[in-house]
Amino acid sequence: MEKGSSEKFPVKYYSSLTARSVDWLWFPYIPYGKITVVQGDPGDGKTTFVLNIAALLSNGLAMPESQNKTIKSKILYQSAEDGVEDTMKPRLISAGADCDNIAFIDETEMPLTLDNPRLESAILETGAKLLVLDPLQAYLGDNGEMNRADGIRPKLKQLAAIAARTYCAVIVIGHMNKAGNAKGLYRGLGSIDITAAARSVLLIGRIKSNPSIRVMAQLKNSLAKEGPAVAFEINAGSSVRWIGSYDISADELLLGEATLGEDSKIAAAERILSDMLIDGAKPCLQVYSVCDQQDISKRTVDRAKKQMDIKSVRRADGWYWMLGGDRDA
Repeated sequence: MEKGSSEKFPVKYYSSLTARSVDWLWFPYIPYGKITVVQGDPGDGKTTFVLNIAALLSNGLAMPESQNKTIKSKILYQSAEDGVEDTMKPRLISAGADCDNIAFIDETEMPLTLDNPRLESAILETGAKLLVLDPLQAYLGDNGEMNRADGIRPKLKQLAAIAARTYCAVIVIGHMNKAGNAKGLYRGLGSIDITAAARSVLLIGRIKSNPSIRVMAQLKNSLAKEGPAVAFEINAGSSVRWIGSYDISADELLLGEATLGEDSKIAAAERILSDMLIDGAKPCLQVYSVCDQQDISKRTVDRAKKQMDIKSVRRADGWYWMLGGDRDA
């Protein structure tokens, strides 16, 4: 606009607006109408984590560590790295998803990008409450450069606008860079504008002392207090066993650091495990509960379990733990 032009732009006062609270798909991790980034190293379970969140939503089930059921909803899941028939559908089935509620945009003839109008059209057509883009870098287009703010920022701004207009939760999955000494928010692959555009950033990583256990830790929350870490164990296919809240920070998860005094806590957990399991298998939730009363975290219990080679057995009423020599399955 030239200097002195009479053209006016709309100005609004905040007094004219009605304040409203944020709605959450999963409080305080995944808000509706906003972008959530899920990041982690390759093979650490990012996609499996998101698939299982989508499976719960597709069935209207409660999220991990939540007593509130969700509303059974439609989901758009775009995967650029896995075949829809030989990989994605089997993984969704393994996760227990209702595939009648999970759709995807066919990219056979035309690749999809963040600024493609098909995204918003598909959300409106299906009424989807969750859109997943896996991985982010596959949807930047030919001119999208992840490391340049002027390349990624306009695309993310448009994606955020789509999320806001449709009130759909948007999850973008991304890999980590190799900057091992950097803080978590700077470990995401590409420009820091990616994490800046997100209202929530979730880190998926392995427990160094027990690699079979994965943890989701929240690196950023612009809308509420950061939530506790949540642990899970990946079973055959893409199903998971949700372990629950876990005593570990995002920095500890990245660096593999143990908390002070944990060795003595592990020893105490081992004694409790021996006493409880000596006469047969016990529900793992009961073991966690007894240890929690002694101020022993789930992370410490799991480390003790691994060191003692305690076995996990799934029964009709849940998971049971038993000593290695116990054959009561």
